[in-house]
Amino acid sequence: MDGFDVGTRLRELRKARKLSQRELAKRAGVTNSTISLIEQNSVSPSVSSLKKILDALPVSISAFFAGDEPSPPRAFYPAEELTEIGDGHLSWRLVAARRPDRSMSIIHERYPPGADTGADMLEHDGEEGGVVVAGEIELTVAGEARLLRAGDAYYFDSRLPHRFRNVGDAECVIVSANSPPTFSEGGKELHHA
Repeated sequence: MDGFDVGTRLRELRKARKLSQRELAKRAGVTNSTISLIEQNSVSPSVSSLKKILDALPVSISAFFAGDEPSPPRAFYPAEELTEIGDGHLSWRLVAARRPDRSMSIIHERYPPGADTGADMLEHDGEEGGVVVAGEIELTVAGEARLLRAGDAYYFDSRLPHRFRNVGDAECVIVSANSPPTFSEGGKELHHA
């Protein structure tokens, strides 16, 4: 999220919906101080925390980071045009974030050593899969944990509680996809990527 002002964007969206910090916190199931600290850019929220707050607005992660203007469909997306939707520690770069008719989400994910998707297990409608390109990741799905290394893959029903955690000492890189494209439907998803 380098260069992206999370606090100002959240405050603008909250005020546009005529919500107090207290009301947004109540809807999202977080403390008032959490909303205040994020809006002041005093803390960088985890993806799972930000997702809970955005779901309460409701605003999709892609709309939060990419803006609300749709872009016309096209076939190619240079690396610098991928939309960063990570939490400042994790990097998740979404392909075609503003394409209005997208039927899946494709994400280039980077997890530095020690990074994870947060203490809360993630759950959302749909299916997801991916391939570990470099490094290793501990993936927990429905209580079962596996250590996946470069070349290993996963595919599961996203309604099962899941969490990603880099337990290695090198960056982990994953290319993943999920369907339906939960990053384009505000308030409906809670997703790692």
